[in-house]
Amino acid sequence: MFTSLQHFLAVWQQESAQTARVLERITDESLSQPVAPGHRTLGELAWHLTTALQEIAGKAGLRFDGPGKVVARPATAQAVRDAYVNAARSLAEAVTDGWTEETLSERHEIYGRQWENGATLMVMLHHEIHHRGQMTVLMRQAGLRLPGVYGPSADDT
Repeated sequence: MFTSLQHFLAVWQQESAQTARVLERITDESLSQPVAPGHRTLGELAWHLTTALQEIAGKAGLRFDGPGKVVARPATAQAVRDAYVNAARSLAEAVTDGWTEETLSERHEIYGRQWENGATLMVMLHHEIHHRGQMTVLMRQAGLRLPGVYGPSADDT
């Protein structure tokens, strides 16, 4: 759980930049790459990551620019990436402008449980990292070069 806005913002800046780097490697053709028949495609995962920012943070009372769950996925990989980058930046601005250190301990009902805002930010971050990892598997299946995230990828060496 985050207990400091500065700590969250520092981690968020790093992790959202890594997600943007992954999204930069996605092509329009690869958006339809599924992990298996009947499962999410790479495009669906990328869009889920983008819309989840608004969904999860919105449940904690943050209001910022970003597509909600009901917005249809754009047709191009670049439009998905742009939407993600804008939403991630807007989220950081909303936290900076709208919350205080004390706000991090406020509770909201999210998915049937009472979560402190600091925990909500942590869950949102873990959710992003989880799906970013899934996306890299689909990218590999689609024949895309992977960027290094926490170090160089096999494509970088």
